[in-house]
Amino acid sequence: MSEPVESPVEAAPQERKRVWKTPPNVALCAEGDIADPGSRGFVVQIGEAYFHGFVVRKDGQVAGWVDRCPHAGFPIAMELDRYLTPDGSLIICGWHGAIFEPLSGACVGGPCAGGKLTPWPVEARGGIIRTA
Repeated sequence: MSEPVESPVEAAPQERKRVWKTPPNVALCAEGDIADPGSRGFVVQIGEAYFHGFVVRKDGQVAGWVDRCPHAGFPIAMELDRYLTPDGSLIICGWHGAIFEPLSGACVGGPCAGGKLTPWPVEARGGIIRTA
């Protein structure tokens, strides 16, 4: 009689730790890397954890937001760097259609009307967008 063969046990995938703030003065990209109007997502590793945010550039200004819809907690974009409506006038949550003002983060329509995106302090200085 042969001995039973043990089947290998697969390790459960480890959930990545998230943080909701970043240290100041982290260079993200050149200001010209984001169209005006335009947007770009960023994942910043801080130790063992990760921050997910996005930057919007509109009318010569930049604004940063935590990549999390206040309605259901999902990331805003369903596709890489697709945070804005096609005309670039508003931020739109691809999951449930909430819409936000790009520079104030105020929700102006959809399921979280009256809510607001969580700010991520960023600034454009010397042609570089950095955390503030």
